[in-house]
Amino acid sequence: MKIKPVFLAALILCTSFSASCKKNDDKGSGSNYMFNACLLNNPESLDPQYSSDASSATVISNLYSGLLKSDSTGTIICDGAESYTVSDDGLVYTFKLRQDVFWFFDKNDNDKADDDEYFNVTAKDYVFAFNRLLSPVTQSPHSEKFLCIKGAQNQLSGSTSQLSGVTSTDDYTLTITLEHPNADFPMLLTTNAAKPCNEEFFLSTKGRYGLDDNSVMSNGAFFIRQWFYDPYGSNNILYMKRNAVNSENNTVHPSYLSFSIEKSQSDIVSSFKKGKTDCFSSMSFDGSYNKNKHYYNAEKTITLGLIFNPENEIYSNQNLRKAIAYSIDKEAVKKEINSDISVAYGIIPSGIKLLGQSYRELSDHSAFSCYNKDEAVRFFERAKKELAIESLSSEKILVSTSSLNSKYLHILSQQWQELFGYYIGVEEVSDKEFYSRLESGEYSIALYPATADYNSGISFLKKLEQCPYINLTAQCSQAINQLDCIGNSSEYVERFSSIEKQILDENCFIPIFYKNTYLVIKKENEDVVYDAFSGAVNYQNAKHYN
Repeated sequence: MKIKPVFLAALILCTSFSASCKKNDDKGSGSNYMFNACLLNNPESLDPQYSSDASSATVISNLYSGLLKSDSTGTIICDGAESYTVSDDGLVYTFKLRQDVFWFFDKNDNDKADDDEYFNVTAKDYVFAFNRLLSPVTQSPHSEKFLCIKGAQNQLSGSTSQLSGVTSTDDYTLTITLEHPNADFPMLLTTNAAKPCNEEFFLSTKGRYGLDDNSVMSNGAFFIRQWFYDPYGSNNILYMKRNAVNSENNTVHPSYLSFSIEKSQSDIVSSFKKGKTDCFSSMSFDGSYNKNKHYYNAEKTITLGLIFNPENEIYSNQNLRKAIAYSIDKEAVKKEINSDISVAYGIIPSGIKLLGQSYRELSDHSAFSCYNKDEAVRFFERAKKELAIESLSSEKILVSTSSLNSKYLHILSQQWQELFGYYIGVEEVSDKEFYSRLESGEYSIALYPATADYNSGISFLKKLEQCPYINLTAQCSQAINQLDCIGNSSEYVERFSSIEKQILDENCFIPIFYKNTYLVIKKENEDVVYDAFSGAVNYQNAKHYN
């Protein structure tokens, strides 16, 4: 590449990018450690505009920086942007980019930032990235999230070749214009899909962008030193090193990241228990870990709810679904469950943040409680009359073993048997078989884990609306899709609550539990940031103390 590097005469300090140590000074800074972790399967692609798997998300979050990012509290702060403003009508976002963020490609393989190996990230890199994201050629799974950008629909349909809503007036000024106000847009800009892409480097990879260690370039905390994967072999690794040119102005505490690429979650757990890795993410709670050696970061990001096969004549009956909803005594279940789960009265889990708080702190879900034995029996009798049957045959709830300990559902089955006089049991299957059975329609009732792509109530509700196994009414779907046009975040609480009530009234998704996802960490490590929705683990501020 023949792009002249820009050298900075002064160090720009920005408090939003520095992380203070929680330990006392006499215990050291916690820096310069090599963190060891595992990736579940080989990253599908390190192309931010295309990838969607958790392994790719982890690598990308350490490899790239975008305009904005979300800190450990869920607060949105500047990243590659120095500052930004929003017009009074909420349509125009103007970003002033930092001039101390660089692309780095170690083409000399000497781990040093030679003069011809780094150059500034500019507004043109974001213009190109958004054009790629919304191009029909890219086939990005994230494109529809960004249709609020002016001209995005035309770009995605192929009727235009240039996105009108993303422009640059100079190297460090980026303007994004929206079709309509969208209070969720800043959160969208924290996702990997909104990371920059350098056009010249992209074209130089000749169709292999993001597919190997010679086809990626870093503008973040680390660069890739080696990426080796043999699907038939072992010792597969992805090895990252601190990006020296960016860490001069934006502290990166670890020296290296070493990821082994594993084929199963059990292999990852085994590696951690043997002391080979520093942390791992999991959907499962395991209380066997020594609390003196390990701790958990846990967020309730999943709502486990009952769904019903719409092709099943019995369980597509709305009165029967209402009977089941009214029959669930969640207060009785509370006494039996552990901290991995909590009873769910609403749809959206507490891990979703809004206005800097858990959404469930802003909207009390207990108002949605509907337990009423008399109403349950009344709806059950009405269902039997409509179905012209005297009684129901026993049935089983399809459950993935990765979602829940089935003993908690057996508590509910006892309640149903007492009320309705028929047995609803549990059938536990692997995660793979669970989704295969849903796809083929081989189920009557299933416990479905609903979640979001990123920390957003809109993302959560849209994924629920788009789920092929949950049949919301057209009215409910319309209300969810209109959330994009809310310009003021304070309106969300009322609108979300209204939509939750609609979904609950339709009884096509009956929430039972909110469930944690976990990052399990060795106690000598701190400030490892886990995005429980994308599955990304970020190590930029991670510290290790002996």
